[in-house]
Amino acid sequence: MDNFTLTANELEIMELLWSQGRPLSRTEIIDLTPERSWSAKSIHILLNKMLEKGAIEVSGFVRTNKNYGRTYAPSITKDEYLLSSLHQVVKEAGYTSKASATTSIFAALLQEKDINEEVISSLEQLLAERKKTLRNEH
Repeated sequence: MDNFTLTANELEIMELLWSQGRPLSRTEIIDLTPERSWSAKSIHILLNKMLEKGAIEVSGFVRTNKNYGRTYAPSITKDEYLLSSLHQVVKEAGYTSKASATTSIFAALLQEKDINEEVISSLEQLLAERKKTLRNEH
């Protein structure tokens, strides 16, 4: 997966694509974000930049009035983007080892006030599953 950074507007479009769970046309993106004042031209520029970055891909075509328009789908999941962003932060923070960075990030996240026993149980389950996977690989 390529590391790339999304602008705030690009991330809004990605959030919309992730939440809808289906490819969207430019017109649908505009219609589903009525609080935004994106014009057809600005959406076109944003989508082309996102295509260049590899964040989205053309998924197909849909008929809109007399013309056909492209539909767009995310090229990565939200979790993959989060991981890519974390890798970028880790690199900028000067960590030389992903293992030590992972430990530091995990320790920092556990200090959050919203972390309760339910979250900790979920994390323990994820760690147990990962350990099992690692054992099976060897």
